[in-house]
Amino acid sequence: MDGYNEYRTARVGEVLADFRTLQYYIAAAPVNPQDSSEYYTEGWAALRQCSLDGQHILEVAADTSVPEASGGEEEQTKAELKQVLLDAYARRHEGQKIYLRQAAAQRWVECRGSVLAAGRSSSKTESALRQCDRQLRQELAAITDDYIYNELQASDITMGRWTAEDPSLRSVQRWIRARQ
Repeated sequence: MDGYNEYRTARVGEVLADFRTLQYYIAAAPVNPQDSSEYYTEGWAALRQCSLDGQHILEVAADTSVPEASGGEEEQTKAELKQVLLDAYARRHEGQKIYLRQAAAQRWVECRGSVLAAGRSSSKTESALRQCDRQLRQELAAITDDYIYNELQASDITMGRWTAEDPSLRSVQRWIRARQ
């Protein structure tokens, strides 16, 4: 009995609240262009994939198997809270990844819209559109698990949250792989 179960409970609540907020943003993002000829373009395909990924992370079942802890009810509660924290933390991590990918794709939509609205010559337009595509690919490539984990951790620390027992990146990645 270490007396930290109140902190663990609060931490689970914080992480779940973050995940819920991310889900609102993910669900609100557009998935279909106004111009149907753009449906299969790179950015719109990324936005639709993000929507599917957001639905998947919400629907994936929680791991309710908790090892039997010795030491009484307080230790069992501790083990259960750590398991729930891993589940919530991994969902938040994956939600943040989806959200950042959506943001990159939405910037691509804006870039593409600006290029097409400029009404330049065909060769300049094509070149500018290719640049939008390259920018999207670069941004998507920069959204790594390491980057997300470190950004979320830094944010939590900045907000003064209790992070002493947050799951490791490896634990989060194992949780995600097990549910794909």
